[in-house]
Amino acid sequence: MTNRSKQPSNVRYLASRNKAPAKQQMPAGTVRIVAGQWRGRKIPVLQADGLRPTGDRVRETLFNWLQMHIPGSRCLDLFAGSGALGLEAASRGAASVTLVESSSVVADALKKTMVELQADNTVALHNVSASAFLATNPEPFDLVFIDPPFEHQLHLDIVERLVPDFVYPDALIYVELPTSESTLIQQMSAKLSVVKEKRFGDVTVFLLCLDG
Repeated sequence: MTNRSKQPSNVRYLASRNKAPAKQQMPAGTVRIVAGQWRGRKIPVLQADGLRPTGDRVRETLFNWLQMHIPGSRCLDLFAGSGALGLEAASRGAASVTLVESSSVVADALKKTMVELQADNTVALHNVSASAFLATNPEPFDLVFIDPPFEHQLHLDIVERLVPDFVYPDALIYVELPTSESTLIQQMSAKLSVVKEKRFGDVTVFLLCLDG
């Protein structure tokens, strides 16, 4: 890898079949949508294993980087969790946003948030793993968010599955890593270059693009 740093209507909810009903769970907190049509709206964050929503400062920096790229874009949030990244993109004018979340409990909370926001046909939710979603051979995306639970160490595998088949040639890919493991970015596809990079304490974030 090179481094070139420089209304409740029609909400689509695609869940895997034959799953037992998810137990109700109270939110442990909230995050706010920063800008756009849902600016200031709160998104509940459940107390769930591996769920670690991207912090306000990180999201503000990321969406400053992306502000010229989001309007009209086709976005994919592969480890949606609270939905903070994908819903922020939808709020700021993305043409479509696909949320992928493997936990049925977390996906149920996301479904309720989508209804409250009247996300209609802009946002689709898939209650499957990231790998299972990519196995469906989706159409390519313009912008992809990759922020899995750090302890599962899924970053390399998912990026290799994603690139190049499921991203457009000018696509951008956001990756969030623990700072202690930030050198993993150099092991990712040789087809990718680092466009932006910033450390936030124990988390380091990267914005990648396809070479050539």
